[in-house]
Amino acid sequence: MSISVAVLGATGYTGGELLRLLGRHPEVRIAHVTSERYAGKPLRQAFPHLTALPELICRPLGDVHGVEDVDVAFCALPHLASMREVPQLLARSMRVVDLSADFRLHDPLIYRTWYGTEHLATQLLAEAVYGLPELHRHAIATARLVANPGCYPTSVLLALAPLLREEWIDTSWMIIDSKSGVSGAGRSASQDNLFTEVEGGFRAYKVEGHRHTPEMEQELSLLAGSDVRIRFVPHLLPQSRGILSTCHLRPRVVRSQAEWQETLRTFYRDEPFVRVVEPGSWPATSHVRGSNYCHIGVAVDSRTGCLTVLSVIDNLVKGAAGQAVQNMNLMFGMDERTGLEQLPLFP
Repeated sequence: MSISVAVLGATGYTGGELLRLLGRHPEVRIAHVTSERYAGKPLRQAFPHLTALPELICRPLGDVHGVEDVDVAFCALPHLASMREVPQLLARSMRVVDLSADFRLHDPLIYRTWYGTEHLATQLLAEAVYGLPELHRHAIATARLVANPGCYPTSVLLALAPLLREEWIDTSWMIIDSKSGVSGAGRSASQDNLFTEVEGGFRAYKVEGHRHTPEMEQELSLLAGSDVRIRFVPHLLPQSRGILSTCHLRPRVVRSQAEWQETLRTFYRDEPFVRVVEPGSWPATSHVRGSNYCHIGVAVDSRTGCLTVLSVIDNLVKGAAGQAVQNMNLMFGMDERTGLEQLPLFP
């Protein structure tokens, strides 16, 4: 099998990570890359670390609509841009993995509330499959359009899915405290993300409402079978990669630490990229860096009765590009681990 791919928005952090992974994929040929900033220039000017890839010239976004040799397009475009491009890609018989938020929400009214604009491709919202393989593997396999999950939602949904399926936690009281590396903000210049603004510091942001909130509530509600509301607060870590989500929960049932642990292990026993850490150890972003793995830990506070579930991922891999490749593998009938079995980098 040889899959011809296009990466749209190839010179952002997510696009670069996609190319790094796809460049080592045994069944992929990278046919086209687009970038407005680097249009007409070799990809190596944007990413010197990718010089081992075959020579690729960045093209303007509009050029991809005239090509005939693309099986799947990865849209690593900004929010609001993908919904303009995706219908045209699908019309040319390409399958699409969209890494923006434009097709993650099912309800166009919720999209308008959180993104401040009307959705331009509402006809595709019902068709788009939410691309979290651990929950939607079979639907992804036959999808034309996969909406790749956000990085924060990936970490949170993997932490909470087993407990919501068992109906073991109170869905009226869920506090999610998440931290992300700076690459999660993208590659565009911003004063808040300058080295001197970030290094040596630690801060919360978008405390009054982050756009990943409705995405998480949508998927958590589907898992719970009823409306779920969460309190979500993200924080910026002074590091380039990684997400750690700490989920504070109120159990509906009394269970020992070992029983909570076993619930998670049973749920994920056949999942290639999710690991439940051993009792007494805790997930760390440094333990998944550069990989498509998610590590999960659980703790019970006997004094307060609070249950805490911790989850870590690399925001650029399992939180974006790696998960997109995992989805592509499923869409084309391959082992979902193909091209993704590299071990984490440490230190």
